[in-house]
Formats: sequence, C-alpha cells, structure tokens
Amino acid sequence: MAYIFEPGILLQVAREAVSKNLPVEEVVRTIALDLVKRYPGHIDPHAGWIFNNAGGAMGAMCVLHASLTEYVMIFGTPVGTEGHTGRFLVDDYFIIIAGEQWAFAPGQFVREVYRPGDVHHLRRGTAKQYRMPGECWALEYARGPIPTMLPFGLADTFTSTLDFRSLAKTLWIYTKLTLRELLKGKI
Repeated sequence: MAYIFEPGILLQVAREAVSKNLPVEEVVRTIALDLVKRYPGHIDPHAGWIFNNAGGAMGAMCVLHASLTEYVMIFGTPVGTEGHTGRFLVDDYFIIIAGEQWAFAPGQFVREVYRPGDVHHLRRGTAKQYRMPGECWALEYARGPIPTMLPFGLADTFTSTLDFRSLAKTLWIYTKLTLRELLKGKI
C-alpha cells in the first residue's frame, strides 16, 4: 500500500471547495472535511499550523497526512513569498485554492501563472523559482520518497531562521503521522 491518494481526486476536492466562493479559512476547512470523508483514517485535520521556511520562501503549513511515500498539506501565506522549489525525487502537486503562484524554469522567458483551481505539477527531478505575489494558499500533495525532502524542508532552520520551535513541531507531526500510517500497514 504505497499510494492511497490520487491527484485527480485531490484536484476535484479543491475545485469543489473553491467554487463555493467562501473565505479562504472556510475553503481550507471544507477541503479538510471532504478529505476526512474520502480517506477515512488517513487525514488528521487537527495537526495545527506551523511556519515553514524552505528554499528561501516562508509560509505556513497544516499537514493533513504524512507517510514515507506521501504527504497532503495546506500551504500558504497571506503576505506573499518567493524562493526555490527544491529538486526532489517526488512528484509534487500544488493546487491553488486562493491567490496566485508564479513560476519559471531556467530557459523560460515568460512566467507560468497558476490561479485557484489550477495545479502546478513539479515533476520529479525538476526545479523552479516560484513566487506567491500576495496572499496564496494551496492544497499540496507529494508522492514518492518523502524522507528525501526533509533536508531541503528543514535546512533554512540552521542557515537562517534558527526557529527550532517550528523545527521540533514539524518533526513531531511528521513522525507521529508517519508512525500512525505504518501501524496501519501504509508505507
């Protein structure tokens, strides 16, 4: 049981929530509750919010699911940010639920623009610069060897922020949710 989530279903859930024209907090709540119903026992809507600094960008995340092979989270910021996406051994699906995300890869002269209901699929082994020019929130799904992402996701703690409280909370939530999934037979 390596993968239980499907990008198409996650996109559908996000688009349905966005189509209701609710405030972003309600969109997030609607998505979390829908995922609890669709994936019983695999979504934790009560994990709480954590600052995340990675690749020079800062935002907040609420991890809904974590395992050795997948994660599902809400990520975003009300004030904007930009940075490096990272280059991973996973496929990352960034489904915009509010605001805009811009991105480009080396050699591109025109930015990519993603709006609510759009998915920015960062394929394994690729990297981009991205920017959230203002408020932007997304349902994010990663599929692949998730532990290989941790050095990138945690390095800014040691090189710039020294926010060890967020580091500890991130490691606690990831470990707790991953162990919970392992006990269910999910890697």
